[in-house]
Amino acid sequence: MLNSNVLVLNRSYLPIHVTTVKRAVSLTYLGVARVVNEQFQTFDFDAWMEIVPTDEDETLGGVCRRIKVPRVIVLTEYDRVPRRHVRFSRLNIFSRDDFTCQYCGESPGRSGLNLDHVIPRTQGGRTTWENVVASCVGCNRKKGGRTPEQAGLRLRKKPRRPRWTPFLSLNRPGRRYREWGPFLNGMVDQRFADKLAG
Repeated sequence: MLNSNVLVLNRSYLPIHVTTVKRAVSLTYLGVARVVNEQFQTFDFDAWMEIVPTDEDETLGGVCRRIKVPRVIVLTEYDRVPRRHVRFSRLNIFSRDDFTCQYCGESPGRSGLNLDHVIPRTQGGRTTWENVVASCVGCNRKKGGRTPEQAGLRLRKKPRRPRWTPFLSLNRPGRRYREWGPFLNGMVDQRFADKLAG
């Protein structure tokens, strides 16, 4: 439980990172962050410790009682905005492609995936978002130095440069929690806008 995911927001409530429960509790204890609940209320460490968890809540074992697990925290001072440019990397390609082979649709896990140039480098293909996809070992071998058409393979979808911050896709191993929804939908929902205005 201590290593499960917590969404980190900047002071403007924009998602900027994913951390562990252990780190989130530490940041809250140090006063660097506050916990955000489903009603968009924020709590410092002492106030969060006073909340009595329900039977449905995930909890941690405290010294005297159970403590509700925070799933979203907001940093009290940090107001930088996440980068709009997504860095080209192996992990970001896998994340964009849902850790799924773009030819056969299998999801063999990170260790069973390779990067494949749709138009091979030997045929003038470049290493770009639009020409590199996740491919399982079997499909990669079958394709070799050929185009998908030449190898009798078909791409599941056309590769594109992503417009999201990769850590927010959370298609990599780990869980995404319902409490994160309002902050990951591209815009904050009306309930949150009303809370900010009020």
